[in-house]
Amino acid sequence: MLEFSAQQIAMMIQGQVEGDASVTVHNFGKIEEATAGQISFLANPKYEAFLYTTAASIIIIGAQQQLKEKIKATLIRVPDAYAAFATLLTKYQELKTQQLVGIQTPSFIAPSAKMGANHFIAAFAYINEGATLGDHVKIFPNVVIGENVSIGNHVTIHPGVVIYADCVIGNHVTIHSGTIIGSDGFGFAPKEDGSFQKVPQLGNVIIEDDVEIGANTTIDRATIGSTIIRKGVKLDNQIQIAHNVEIGSNSVIAAQVGVSGSTKIGKNVMVGGQAGFAGHLTIADGIKIAGGAGVTKTFTTANMTLAGYPAIEQKQSLRNQVYVKNLPELEKRVQELEILVQQLSKKA
Repeated sequence: MLEFSAQQIAMMIQGQVEGDASVTVHNFGKIEEATAGQISFLANPKYEAFLYTTAASIIIIGAQQQLKEKIKATLIRVPDAYAAFATLLTKYQELKTQQLVGIQTPSFIAPSAKMGANHFIAAFAYINEGATLGDHVKIFPNVVIGENVSIGNHVTIHPGVVIYADCVIGNHVTIHSGTIIGSDGFGFAPKEDGSFQKVPQLGNVIIEDDVEIGANTTIDRATIGSTIIRKGVKLDNQIQIAHNVEIGSNSVIAAQVGVSGSTKIGKNVMVGGQAGFAGHLTIADGIKIAGGAGVTKTFTTANMTLAGYPAIEQKQSLRNQVYVKNLPELEKRVQELEILVQQLSKKA
């Protein structure tokens, strides 16, 4: 168990201590539930009341936070409490992972595999021939690393991940449980008799630096060439990335999104949950796509916001929703007008 004093934590997050700098904590807690020995934070004003009732030993608060009454806990003041708490969580996780070093048994490491320094290989991991692992790589149980896979430095691969042959993983990458990287793309050629012939998928997947991939996400290998996830991309759980897709740097994609083959998504794109993309599209940099949208065509104008099915500019999509909502009333009015026209025709 790791334990830190308020002074040590303040140094980690560049904060100022108010109260007992020697008080220690060993765990984290929500401000409304925290107990003695835990650290919490206040970033949302909705939770301010708990600042005066929490049992937390240390609380991280904003530098400008005004106190309405005396507080028992030691405070650490920082410019941004949420960002500071995130930094602290990251450092804590890094320290915990650093303690994992060595090779557990039973595990299999092929003779031709190259291993970097300070690695951790958990029991039941399988590392194939020709694989290369950098320094500070952590591989957890039931991970399979395929032939000739290249993995950079400071990579964490959680239980049950499979990385197929010839794929490339960059530095500072985290891959969560159940994710499959490099399985065959969905390539089948229709035949005259109505059946389908499989098209061999001979490419690979490239994951660049600083990428995080959620649980049970699948990224298919390219037919030829590479499926590419660029630097800084963050993928949520249960996402399907098809063959030859490219996702631009620092884009974020929420859960249950599907991206069809050969679609190119630009930099700094944000995609809401359950959105879908047709194949062979291009999405410009900075576009935001609402959850549940169906993107059926290319968008080349940067920084648009899209919504609906088929996806169009969000303002137009919202107007369309109003029109649809009013359709029953419009139908009623049309019917009334038709009756009136018939009556006038008879009189004529």
